[in-house]
Amino acid sequence: MDTTTNSNDTITLSIDGMSCGHCVNAVTKALSVVPGVKVRSVAVGTAQIEAKDGWSAAQAVTALGAAGYPARAMDASVPVSSKPSGGCCGGASKMGVAPGAGAQAGTSKGCCCG
Repeated sequence: MDTTTNSNDTITLSIDGMSCGHCVNAVTKALSVVPGVKVRSVAVGTAQIEAKDGWSAAQAVTALGAAGYPARAMDASVPVSSKPSGGCCGGASKMGVAPGAGAQAGTSKGCCCG
């Protein structure tokens, strides 16, 4: 369901913890289910979204934080950021798991980086 309107603002998010295509897919998936948000593009470390309001943008940042990707809006008029929680490879290394060992070590993301 597309909940966007013609008055959406384009917001660039800075996203920590991304290092590979798996991370891009996970971030895209996390953003795509946020009501009022349309994903324009996602690349390692950044995403552009259209949000119908500041609340929707804040929900996008919150969803990314819950998915393990700390994020913040680059637009000063959207004062939202999420708390660090690891990300794909960052979460594994912070838990004492070697990079690239995500799937073998039992992490939920099963990172392919190494």
